[in-house]
Amino acid sequence: MASKYCEHTKSQEWYKRAVNVIPSGIYGHLGPAEGLWIPTTSWPFFSEKAKGSYFWDVDGNKYLDYMCAYGPNVLGYNDPDVDAAAMEQAKKENCTTSPSYKMVELAELMVDTIAMADWAFFAKNGNDVTQAAIMCARYHTHKKKIIFVNGFYHGVSPWTQKIDYPGVIPEDVANNLYVDWNDIPALEKLIAENEGEIAAFIATPYLHGNFFDNELPADGYWQKVRQICTEKGIVLIIDDVRAGFRLDIAGSDHYYGFEADLTCFCKAIANGWNVSCLCGKDFLKSSMSGLSYTGSYWMSAVPFAAGLACIDKMKKLDTPKMFKEMGTKLCDGLKAAAANNGFDLVVSGEPALFYLRIANDDSLFLHQDWIQEMVHRGIFMASHHNHFMNASLTDEDIKYTCEVADDAFKEVRKRHPEAI
Repeated sequence: MASKYCEHTKSQEWYKRAVNVIPSGIYGHLGPAEGLWIPTTSWPFFSEKAKGSYFWDVDGNKYLDYMCAYGPNVLGYNDPDVDAAAMEQAKKENCTTSPSYKMVELAELMVDTIAMADWAFFAKNGNDVTQAAIMCARYHTHKKKIIFVNGFYHGVSPWTQKIDYPGVIPEDVANNLYVDWNDIPALEKLIAENEGEIAAFIATPYLHGNFFDNELPADGYWQKVRQICTEKGIVLIIDDVRAGFRLDIAGSDHYYGFEADLTCFCKAIANGWNVSCLCGKDFLKSSMSGLSYTGSYWMSAVPFAAGLACIDKMKKLDTPKMFKEMGTKLCDGLKAAAANNGFDLVVSGEPALFYLRIANDDSLFLHQDWIQEMVHRGIFMASHHNHFMNASLTDEDIKYTCEVADDAFKEVRKRHPEAI
């Protein structure tokens, strides 16, 4: 394990080099501030290698990683079965003029695996398929407006952002409508106010946003949403990019007892090999076919081979059951460590991708202080984001994490006795 306090001298040196040639040095959700690494001096910026549930930074510090590359690590970094399938495919072909038959095999597997799926369309990033879903819904319905749930995140296209975000203009979000999670009366009112103008309702299977406790669907919520969308001719889109395969191999809508019209997958499909997938119902197939929408590397074969191996292994391991059991054990241990030191640690969301918050005060700083102490001790977390289970995690890893958490809570208690 890492020493008690990890040093990041080389990470800082690499970051200084990076900002000279890369905007922000590290951009997007992996960037220091964007990645919720607060204070940024407590986190490593660059890694050197990874294996299983661990990665090593450029300073040689070893981290037990609960961010899992923000989700793609579902079986363990460098999983031997997935990587062997990818490497074997790489010897034959990858990005070629005619796509590999592996694309057909993976599409067949997705349709066979995902309960709602009649077809599969591949791309590279989660944003690619949320964008495709919106375009497909608008083409099918010939309507403009999209309903979002407040607290959403569906990618980085302008339509997914807010009017005050840099580079976003009013026209980008002019057709966006917003409603609170679990609020059926508000949804019905919003639809009535925009009768005949709504193309789609898009949401994650449960509300797993940042900087607030995650919320599960209320009893009957999704069944009522499904009924409303069917009655009003609104396409129901589930963004399963983050939770997909972690709650249910057949899809998170299946887990919650309903069927989406379009479902977006990405992170867990191929254990880090870059592929995303939009699955849809038959009535939307011709609309999807009609879109002018593709990418230079969307049909590359290596990630398809990796996806075939990854999904097969997730099925054999029954990873959703594993993640629920491991996540519950870990979260119970973290809560016990907090209580042992006088802290109230709130755990929310599903155990497979849980969210944490210290509730002893109303600020974010106490929680950030504890998280940085975890990172100092070699347990990699982010301050205000959900965390992930992966199949390489062991009972010993969980036990060690809870021991480190207890030590980190003791340190925070010393610095903030007024919070207890």
